[in-house]
Amino acid sequence: MEPRDDVCVLIPTLNEAATIGSVVDGFHEQGLTNVLVVDGHSSDGTRAVAADHGARVITQSGSGKGQAVREAIRKITAPYILMVDGDGTYRPEDAETMLEPLLWGDAQHVIGDRFAHMEPDAMSRVNQTGNRVINGAFSFIHGRDLRDILSGYRAFTRESVEALGLYADGFGIETELAVECVKHGVTTAVVDIHYGSRPAASDTNLHPLRDGGIILMTLYKLAKTNNPLFYFGSVAGVSTIIGVIIGLYVGVEYVTLGISHEAMAVVSAFFILFGMQLLMFGVLSDLIVTLNREQTRRLEEIARQRREPAAKSSEPRRVESASPGPDERA
Repeated sequence: MEPRDDVCVLIPTLNEAATIGSVVDGFHEQGLTNVLVVDGHSSDGTRAVAADHGARVITQSGSGKGQAVREAIRKITAPYILMVDGDGTYRPEDAETMLEPLLWGDAQHVIGDRFAHMEPDAMSRVNQTGNRVINGAFSFIHGRDLRDILSGYRAFTRESVEALGLYADGFGIETELAVECVKHGVTTAVVDIHYGSRPAASDTNLHPLRDGGIILMTLYKLAKTNNPLFYFGSVAGVSTIIGVIIGLYVGVEYVTLGISHEAMAVVSAFFILFGMQLLMFGVLSDLIVTLNREQTRRLEEIARQRREPAAKSSEPRRVESASPGPDERA
């Protein structure tokens, strides 16, 4: 890969001293010398190792991977950003594959699919199952199959990511990036990459059950603004089912035993009516979101059309110099 100064390699780290040196060296060998390490207050000398290997190092002001990514984006001036973990599980040799859709203008955001070329012991069965559940939930809720939304190997334009609303502090940042890309219509490509096992000297910062639960909750909460019909409809469905179950119990008791449960009948009606109202609210919200997207798309198209003539008019005109005639030569 030819050397590129317009790409910044962003590496969030936390206690990655065992691997960060080889990761930085690997990207330097690929011609990517602009490497920014954002460290989350490591206690094992990660910052010193990264600096010794030629990376620019900053200590994040907060905590969590998401906060580190947001802080780094504000400091990066390069037009292209390649985000990767510092644990040595991703190959710097895949950088060209990741960047190609951006450099050719085919996409604004690129996700590396770890499942395409994964080493046998790179991910436990529990983690693989959790990843597939989360990817399936994302595809169902947001209507896009991005294959591996939890991948830590990403490439994106700085302009596109600055337009996204990112708030997650922890490992939910990858999920949030995927949802925001769908929400804002950011063209997204998925490419095959290699994913290796974590070196023995490196400890994982991921807690499958805890972080998996946080990611699922992040995915569900983000549906409120991207797919409100699912968000409110799911609550409406649960409320309606509860009301129907209580209503069936009241009806059976009254028919078989002649016992009337007036209070429970009121509760049943409340849950059913509440569910119906939520469903109607979800339908209206979904309509508003759809109209807003269409209006936003039209405004962006108008802005793009206005920028193009302005850019053309600002281009310097080429002045042809005529050769002097016979009478003009000295």
